[in-house]
Amino acid sequence: MSSSDVYNDLTLYITPERFYIEPKSGDELLIIDRPSESITVQRNVGQIPAANSRRDFCGLLGSINLLAGAYLVIATQRELVGYIGGHAIWRLAKAELLPYCRSMSHLNTEKQADNNMYLNMVEIVLSTPFQYFSYSYDITHSIQRLHDISSDFWQQSLLERADQRFIWNGYILQPFRSLGLQKFCLPLMHGFVSINQCVINGHNFTWAIISRRSNLRAGTRLFRRGVDKDGNVANFVETEQIVEFQGDRSSFVEVRGSIPLFWQQNPDLRYKPPPTLLEVDPQEQNAACLRHLEQLAKLYGKQVIIDLIDHKGAEGKLGTAFKNVLEVLAYPFARYEPFDFHAECRKMRWDRLSILIDRVAFDQEEMGFFLLLRDGTLSSLQEGVFRTNCIDCLDRTNVVQSMLAHRNLETVLKKLNILQQNQSLEQQYSFEALFKNVWADNADVVSIQYSGTGALKTDFTRTGKRTKLGLIRDGINSLTRYYKNNLADGFRQDAIDLFLGLGKVISPLTVDKGWKYITFPSVLLVAVAMFVASAIFPSEYSTESLLYLLFWGSMVSATLHTIFRHGLEFVDKPRLTQM
Repeated sequence: MSSSDVYNDLTLYITPERFYIEPKSGDELLIIDRPSESITVQRNVGQIPAANSRRDFCGLLGSINLLAGAYLVIATQRELVGYIGGHAIWRLAKAELLPYCRSMSHLNTEKQADNNMYLNMVEIVLSTPFQYFSYSYDITHSIQRLHDISSDFWQQSLLERADQRFIWNGYILQPFRSLGLQKFCLPLMHGFVSINQCVINGHNFTWAIISRRSNLRAGTRLFRRGVDKDGNVANFVETEQIVEFQGDRSSFVEVRGSIPLFWQQNPDLRYKPPPTLLEVDPQEQNAACLRHLEQLAKLYGKQVIIDLIDHKGAEGKLGTAFKNVLEVLAYPFARYEPFDFHAECRKMRWDRLSILIDRVAFDQEEMGFFLLLRDGTLSSLQEGVFRTNCIDCLDRTNVVQSMLAHRNLETVLKKLNILQQNQSLEQQYSFEALFKNVWADNADVVSIQYSGTGALKTDFTRTGKRTKLGLIRDGINSLTRYYKNNLADGFRQDAIDLFLGLGKVISPLTVDKGWKYITFPSVLLVAVAMFVASAIFPSEYSTESLLYLLFWGSMVSATLHTIFRHGLEFVDKPRLTQM
């Protein structure tokens, strides 16, 4: 076990006064005093007393303070995803929260109920697909960044040397990190990982996709939009495509992220509330956008900004504002490439996406990709990145990212002589099916993390064409998104903010929504029931029955109109942070 590795198999002994955490591969013993919450490390000389219970687990994820006090968070089950560079990559399958306190008697009934809601929030974050980790490999950095880093970097622990943007349990690990207990600290990356053993032309190679979701400006689809004053954007995801072949290693990185302007799209019960720009000082707006572009340039080099939003309507106004800000900034390391996805590909003409791919082909060749040969020779570096966005940075974005990755992969496989120069990747039917399904899975997982449902348009990613069944599936996902974004995402946003240390634990957690919240839905329910009864039950329609039908129909219409007019009062809003 390397000095920088994390303990991978541990045993927890629980007594009324203490937690004892014993690594199976070391002689250290971590002791947590439950009443005082103090943490110490001793040399393990067999001093563990008889315990009330004993359990094996696979990683210490941190501790978090709720109303009842501190809770220990541990990983109890894991699933092997595959190997990168000979290092095992795992997916978190199950986590548990263990209270430091021995009873809840110090809380009244209301606070116990609120504490249970907070527990549910933490569990929601840990169970949202998917959290990944490795005990010996830093999955938060691309292969190129790992290659560029100085030698003393490798003497640091996994947690210290990780890209902090992509560590999701950094806040709850802080009590252990501050005491220098990094070997016990297992960092989690939220996103998507797929590692596949593939064969083309008799050559065995590893092909992997890693999507890393940023913890900066993290949240749900409609409650986290745009940029903050520090240049962090909502739903920022870095996706890396990796090929390993007989010691050769290649990497191609793309990023996605919300349009870096101050804008919002707060849910208000409308199916698609229009995105609106916030009224801020233009200098402040320009400064935030510039910070974002500078951050990307520092991390990735030159950027090609592929903007897939509509050029008309509310999206069009947002796109025009983005274009104008970029023209004012005239930032030399960013090129803007707008493409009206819906207009160009209307009537299911998705083959027209090739127009966009051809337009950025020179940029892709110019930015290159990372390739380290088996003899240690650095063949090439990636000197730029595609920054792709639509409104949500989900459905349209993933389609285009997969096409850019496909083009890169064909180039890499020919460079490594896995593919012959006269062959195309599309001719490798078995691998092509795998490629499309993995990228569709990536779309679904990233979409669930942000919007609460799987992605739209994945039928094209999976099959290469738009299908009627795909349209039906998209309709179901759209309706589910509508429900979750309006009636469930406030709680989900609170869960993310609590886990990342951004939300303050409060009680009472429930908010009095006022008389309208109960009255109007109740009236609507009665009106719908009476309208249906008036339409079904009369054996023959008379003037009186038609008047009843008209009255109750008018009541349904008037009540719906009133509910939508006061839509903001019916939406589930976050409670732990100020929106």
